[in-house]
Amino acid sequence: MGNRAMLDIRHYSKSYGAGKKAADDVTLSVMDGDIYGFIGHNGAGKSTTIRAVVGVLDFTDGEIYIDGHSVKDEPMACKRVTAYIPDNPDLYENLTGIQYLNFVADVFGLGSAEREQSIRQYADLFEITDDLGDLIGAYSHGMRQKLAIISALIHDPKLLVLDEPFVGLDPKATFTLKEVMREMCERGAAVFFSTHVLDVAEKLCNKVAIIKQGRIIASGTMEELTEGHSLEETFLEETFLEADGDA
Repeated sequence: MGNRAMLDIRHYSKSYGAGKKAADDVTLSVMDGDIYGFIGHNGAGKSTTIRAVVGVLDFTDGEIYIDGHSVKDEPMACKRVTAYIPDNPDLYENLTGIQYLNFVADVFGLGSAEREQSIRQYADLFEITDDLGDLIGAYSHGMRQKLAIISALIHDPKLLVLDEPFVGLDPKATFTLKEVMREMCERGAAVFFSTHVLDVAEKLCNKVAIIKQGRIIASGTMEELTEGHSLEETFLEETFLEADGDA
């Protein structure tokens, strides 16, 4: 894989009232070409960390760099090369699908030929071309998810960040998204995503980090981490070991 850190999280921490840490000294690097899985139970700190990476959540402790730029000090430079798909995309319901995609293309300054080609490519791929003239308010959850994915891909990001991306997607769209992730990484981009679907992570990721109660308790290549076991076995063992150690 690559030797350039597309995402570098260094000693990131986030507290919520009464000193409870949602993220505690999180450090990891996603290199170009990586599909990096971020796994943990609900409430472990996955979404908190992801929201800090994409600039949705302010933070004071630690540093996060995207393609060499500081998320704190150079937010626009980071956002230019990043795409973010939240677990429950909040889209403008009074726009049609194509209006929304053109709005996103405007934000990223895409020319007409570039955006048309990109929108057509991904709308065909995710099979919603015929629905782009409809209001987003009439879309099903799965269609909204597909539209959010297309809007994230049209500016050809260097870093794709996703929070539980496969929830609500049908099997064909899930397969298509995995293929798109792989192709992006072959071109030198990087993917960082949270999931609790461990068999998907095992098949898709080359690297993984396990987070528990805000702390990274294990990270590395899939081979290093699993050592011939399934990711599910490794995850359960690591999280239970930690529980024993904390007792």
